[in-house]
Amino acid sequence: MKLSMPRFDQAPVLVVGDVMLDRYWHGGTTRISPEAPVPVVRVEQMEDRPGGAANVALNLAALGAPVWLVGVTGEDEAADCLARSLQAAGVQACLQRLSGQPTIVKLRIISRHQQLLRMDFEQPFATDTPALAGQVDALLDQVRVLVLSDYGKGALQDPARLIAAARQRGIPVLVDPKGRDFSMYRGATLITPNLAEFEAVVGGCADEAELVRRGQQLMAALALEALLITRGEHGMTLLRPGCPELHLPARAREVFDVTGAGDTVISTLAAALAAGECLPQAVALANLAAGIVVGKLGTATVSAPELRRALQQEQGTGRGVMGLEQLLTVVEDARSHGEKIVFTNGCFDILHAGHVTYLEQARALGNRLVVGVNGDASVSRLKGPGRPVNSVERRMAVLAALEAVDWVVCFDEDTPESLLRQIRPDVLVKGGDYALDQVVGAALVEGYGGQVQVLGLVENSSTTAIVNRIRDR
Repeated sequence: MKLSMPRFDQAPVLVVGDVMLDRYWHGGTTRISPEAPVPVVRVEQMEDRPGGAANVALNLAALGAPVWLVGVTGEDEAADCLARSLQAAGVQACLQRLSGQPTIVKLRIISRHQQLLRMDFEQPFATDTPALAGQVDALLDQVRVLVLSDYGKGALQDPARLIAAARQRGIPVLVDPKGRDFSMYRGATLITPNLAEFEAVVGGCADEAELVRRGQQLMAALALEALLITRGEHGMTLLRPGCPELHLPARAREVFDVTGAGDTVISTLAAALAAGECLPQAVALANLAAGIVVGKLGTATVSAPELRRALQQEQGTGRGVMGLEQLLTVVEDARSHGEKIVFTNGCFDILHAGHVTYLEQARALGNRLVVGVNGDASVSRLKGPGRPVNSVERRMAVLAALEAVDWVVCFDEDTPESLLRQIRPDVLVKGGDYALDQVVGAALVEGYGGQVQVLGLVENSSTTAIVNRIRDR
């Protein structure tokens, strides 16, 4: 399945559900308590993270999607902490704050990256359901997908009303369900139970055939358009009425912590659908994101650069010949990881030792080397009749095989100035007897704070000289 990175910045999503605060206390454990046979943790670090539906919203924001969150909290310090974290992440939170009820807090004690204890501070909320529905109605026209994140804490006391309001507007509704009664989600577009939640509703499944059969029955009973069952180390299964089932293997290289993995799945799925991806592609992206997040400790998010890099590794597009759009994507990802981008250009008609030395020197000036290659018509205009000797496809293939070169891209103009405007390299490199003010694009690169370097030539190395020697013989 060919996957691409969606435009998450054009994928507005509304999340409604149970918000909570996840607290982590970290410390070392070196002794057993004299009072009881339990380890003593010396707390050295305390960390707060939005959890539940708030973590779904945080995941969406990390992908770059515009996101609104509707939920319920108490009127307390934990609610203030949640509000600050969500605002800092760019989530537009519309939270009912109920006095006299505590914000749900889950406290985890962590030592040496292992969870020793979890303590939950919670009681079901007496949610003002009509007011919450009014908040949702006011926001639906601004979004493309509605996510209901149900943790059974009282925020979603009437999901049917929210589902109906969204479906009347043609907005897909994705539900992360809770409990043994899924009938309250009737009419949703898709629900995403894990295997244990699914079997708690439909009964145990001895094999995949039975899982598919019972899943089809559940979809028919609830008038669902799709059902996505997350199955841990066995990956995911997507079911749709009248379509073959789609089984996706787990992508995690190492499972560190599954906390919040379901939040990452539904958030990536929602963002991809809101960006216009079809359901199988959206599910595949969600599966990839889940493989990333389970390698992190605690409630965590997957950022757009992380997902993009995993996608590149999946598709085998980490290096080599690229189109401009693909190149801009990988350059953006490299830059987000603090890598320095070097750019050079030329015809590279017959690759020789001078080229190789020059490209190695250019690569040493940064972390990634982009080589722009003149198209065939451009080479003919610059070098005259009979050139190029090798087509642009062959020239790029040879360059891409060099260890020093990360990415190769073609340009058809006589100069790479348009390419430079889009790539905005940190360093522009040129070889030969040029003064800095003679390098095409130098003023542009220096204008935004980049560097321009001119490297020397290797003696007796020239494509034109090689061609002339061959002709003379």
